[in-house]
Amino acid sequence: MLVTTQAIVLSKLKYRDNDLIVKCYTQQLGVVSFLLRGVLKSKKGGARTAYFQLLSQLQLTLNYKDNRSLQTLTDVKLNHLYSSLHTHVLKSAIVMFLSEVLSSGLREEEENETLFSYIETTLLWLDVQSEYANFHLLFLLNLTKYLGFYPDIKNSDSRYFNLVEGKFQDTPDNRNTITGEDLGLLKQLLGTTFDDLPTVKINGKQRQSFLNMMLLYFELHLGSFKPPRSLQVFNQVFN
Repeated sequence: MLVTTQAIVLSKLKYRDNDLIVKCYTQQLGVVSFLLRGVLKSKKGGARTAYFQLLSQLQLTLNYKDNRSLQTLTDVKLNHLYSSLHTHVLKSAIVMFLSEVLSSGLREEEENETLFSYIETTLLWLDVQSEYANFHLLFLLNLTKYLGFYPDIKNSDSRYFNLVEGKFQDTPDNRNTITGEDLGLLKQLLGTTFDDLPTVKINGKQRQSFLNMMLLYFELHLGSFKPPRSLQVFNQVFN
């Protein structure tokens, strides 16, 4: 079945000497992986691989078969040319980090057009911004809405947040209950839009603590989720 769909690149991996395996999140098919044969040995292949930078937004045509783990790509076009995401050092660090989060977190995801639209539009927003130090924090928090474990905002005036239950409460009852600065920032971000992010003023230590808390939240709710390998470098860049 020939399928043309919008796609966002999640990862790419060299396979054998000259092949490339690319994983994308697509609008119509969810997560799809495909094999690009021989692209690393030819001059034309080099031009083709340039399309598959992390989080690039593409239009793909696939010869799709349900029983295949690796699909066959028949055509690729660039859907949007970023102005800064792949050329600005700090934004490139965000791209690398979020691509790992999405590649792990969307592993079992099927078609979800609202989730695809969320990722697509927020990346376009980031591409044109000059203030974005807290972008990844709000991105991850809002992502939980589409993955099914967005915090229950009832009782949000409580003194604790239970990461396992995803809800606010008045007493701590396990080691995965947060309070203090992480709780305060969570409450603030729950009422913040991306355009209002510059009003969120926190230091590097607070940013790193909240990010670690969010990654734990993902681990607790997504059995297959693993912390990004780029986390240490990412924290050094943004702290």
